[in-house]
Amino acid sequence: MTTPEIELSLVIPVYNEEENLTELIARTTAACDKLDCTTEIILVDDGSADRSMEMIIEASQKDPRIVGVILTSNFGQHAAVTAGFQTSRGKYVVTLDADLQNPPEEIHKLLEKLREGYDVVGSIRENRQDTFFRKFGSKMVNLMVRKLCNGKTMTDYGCMLRGYSRNVVNAVLLCQENGKFIPMLAMTYARKSVEVHVKHAERAAGESKYSVMKLIALQYDLLTGTSTFPLRLLTFFGFGIGGFGVLFGLYVFIRSQLDKDWGFGGTFALFAVVFVLMGMQFASMGLLGEYIGKIHLNSRSRPQFFIESIHRKDNNTQPQEQE
Repeated sequence: MTTPEIELSLVIPVYNEEENLTELIARTTAACDKLDCTTEIILVDDGSADRSMEMIIEASQKDPRIVGVILTSNFGQHAAVTAGFQTSRGKYVVTLDADLQNPPEEIHKLLEKLREGYDVVGSIRENRQDTFFRKFGSKMVNLMVRKLCNGKTMTDYGCMLRGYSRNVVNAVLLCQENGKFIPMLAMTYARKSVEVHVKHAERAAGESKYSVMKLIALQYDLLTGTSTFPLRLLTFFGFGIGGFGVLFGLYVFIRSQLDKDWGFGGTFALFAVVFVLMGMQFASMGLLGEYIGKIHLNSRSRPQFFIESIHRKDNNTQPQEQE
């Protein structure tokens, strides 16, 4: 899966980033020129609706280091990164966002740690240039991941600028489940991990592709796709509600025996309790349905992505096997 002549592969998922691509490619190639290693830059077009695909193909025909991976439609950021992993040939792999908020000039920091023998190199964004909403959403994701992880955790799981050894990349590629969260999954297979501080910049152009609903969906995927803790919590919660119901029933019985006129006016209160319990039941059913839905998706064994073509200078291939 790897060729010894390439030491570093950069994997960059791209979705509707035509306004940033020219600067991204220029700065990334310039950063690679300063590295003392052989590199390849893998730009994965995740079903863009703008000119991103054409720009990637054009760049791949000009620079032999640039590889254009074209997906048939929008499969999501982590699926696009997985497609990049599958195409990569380097000893080390570094992922990077296309919006230039993570400066390519910081790549050397991760390469140094990978060369020291670390399997996963995370990054902590200094002086983040995001909105309050994005910072809050990222904080919630990081908090949830740390709660779900047992043992090895990192500070900032939301930063795309991350480095992986070839062993970890190969292990991630063996995981066939849908909706996988790569940074968390990689930590499962890492023997040694470390974090480095990196600079953070404002988005160069365009708008963030993570809306409120996408952040909520990510939280839900993390919760149901990486742990059975919610199911266990439902069990404890069910026992707690049941115990409260028994105690409340005893209280009503004893109070009604002491005062025969007590309780006749509590009809609406009982209705409120019933509605609350019904709401909890529906919420529980929805959570269980989410797990069953994931079982259904994985049992169908559909590809997480489909590569339409891979473009290198003087080379255009149609892959036969998909992840």
